[in-house]
Amino acid sequence: MKSKILLLGLLALAACSKAPTDGEYTIHLLTTNDVHGSWFDQPYVGDRVKNSLYAVNYYVDSVRTAAGAENVLLVDAGDCLQGDNGAYYFNYVDTQTPHLFPRLVDYMGYDVVTVGNHDVETGHDVYDRVAKDLAKYKIPFLGGNAIRNDNGQPYFPLYKMFKRQGLKIAVLGYTNANMKAWLNESLWSGMTFESLIPLVQEDVDKVSAKENPDIVIVSVHSGVGWGDGQVLESQGLDLYKSLRGVDMLITSHDHRPVVHQSDSICLINSGSHCRNVGHGEITVTVKDGKVVSKELSAGLIPVKADMADPVMREHFSVDYEAVKAFTLREVGELKVDMLTRESYTGMCDYMNLLHRVSIGCSPAKISFAAPLTFNGTINAGTLIYNDLFTIYPYENQLYVVNMTGEEIKNYLEYSYSSWVQTITSEKDHALNIRALDDPRTGQIGWSFAGRAYNLDSAAGLNYTVDVTKPVGSRVEITTLADGTPFEMSETYPVAMTSYRASGGGDLMREGAGIDTDKIDERVVSRYPEIRDLIYDYLREHGSIDPTEIGDRSVIGSWSFIPEEMANASLTRDMDLLFKR
Repeated sequence: MKSKILLLGLLALAACSKAPTDGEYTIHLLTTNDVHGSWFDQPYVGDRVKNSLYAVNYYVDSVRTAAGAENVLLVDAGDCLQGDNGAYYFNYVDTQTPHLFPRLVDYMGYDVVTVGNHDVETGHDVYDRVAKDLAKYKIPFLGGNAIRNDNGQPYFPLYKMFKRQGLKIAVLGYTNANMKAWLNESLWSGMTFESLIPLVQEDVDKVSAKENPDIVIVSVHSGVGWGDGQVLESQGLDLYKSLRGVDMLITSHDHRPVVHQSDSICLINSGSHCRNVGHGEITVTVKDGKVVSKELSAGLIPVKADMADPVMREHFSVDYEAVKAFTLREVGELKVDMLTRESYTGMCDYMNLLHRVSIGCSPAKISFAAPLTFNGTINAGTLIYNDLFTIYPYENQLYVVNMTGEEIKNYLEYSYSSWVQTITSEKDHALNIRALDDPRTGQIGWSFAGRAYNLDSAAGLNYTVDVTKPVGSRVEITTLADGTPFEMSETYPVAMTSYRASGGGDLMREGAGIDTDKIDERVVSRYPEIRDLIYDYLREHGSIDPTEIGDRSVIGSWSFIPEEMANASLTRDMDLLFKR
């Protein structure tokens, strides 16, 4: 632990020994969220500098130096254990060395970390271990709405009290309420997840009555949302509009850097991947030993990647080198360049690979898959393990699920309803895009209206998608890949991600009409993580050959029609999206 953190502890102890004297005090709240493993500032391949906790630490130190460390709280709002090679390595490969994330946040002097849905996605073995390690550093892993089934108490801590300059500060934390819609129960066994409304207000009232805090901060791993009360996974604005007795609300999950502010509460979402640090200021006036007024403000501090803390980099250099050595291992050959963005206009080598690996898992006859890397390139030549993170960035397992032909057809109709729009000429937009920036993907100018990782295509079938037809009547399935007639009433085993089978993206529930709460009744096989399956494919075949992965007798074929009109429109839209 750095000497500055020891100093913080001594200052905090000193502050705890006295009540606030009359005067004006400013507490600085610094926030991060959705770091997604952006721990190191150096990539594992190449020499570019990337956003990292090292650069965040530079700004945190700057604020502590300017404002006084005793006046600063540092909070992370979740999704910290997934998304990068380093996270994968310390989650699953090197499980003997103390996990790196708790060591990083201890070094930086974080006061609180909140549980995110992707943290739960790592499984009990990982997040339980991380929670214990964080507790050793007296950093709580908060998730007050994850309720134990056995005793009705929170599985993770609900809140922690702090004292700064004699002021009592309560920080409450909550994870995402929509967890079971994305993750299989095996990952969160023993608990259930409650909606943040009305729970957060009820908890704030109870904690306030018990602890009598001068300042209340709520950190939620929930998206900003629209404030209409309709989106369980994004309840940020719902809370912002309704909470009473809360000074600062930290949101996350949707990677939307945004600040909202009123006289009584501020909302901060710093975005994702260490691109910004959220900065809230709470100025408190104390008279006769009591808080008589508060002034609130909030903003975002853009983080410059090249401002990484060199001392911190050196401190964790051994960990970086271990991850780098792991991810530079050669794993096979790639015969052609693969561009993930080609997925949006039809069949391509990238999607053929995902489908080929998935449909090869018995007893699957059909597979559903989407592009999970928005705009990546995997160059032909020798593949290293690092390339597998571009091909498949998430730790999803593969499930084989029984579905009827009608459900399959409805599923695809739902997917393409998000993917394309009805057009009457090639001048119309075939892709469902809009003239807006998208901070989730870094798109400038034009972006998809929805999320590209929900644009599922199918393999094992021969079908077309007519972009001149209205929603619900675009998909025409003719046969299975081997020429066998496709029957609406027949039951087929379909390979898909555990995320999708559990309800992620609503394709199963809203599209196919399947109750994903009962998905176990339909699952006929479970396989390891899909990245591991791709690695196994490489070990068996030695290379990724477009002829092999694109075998139409195995994966079938699909295309947008009418061909000439669709292709002209799609080409124009891709030029807008990617400025080709």
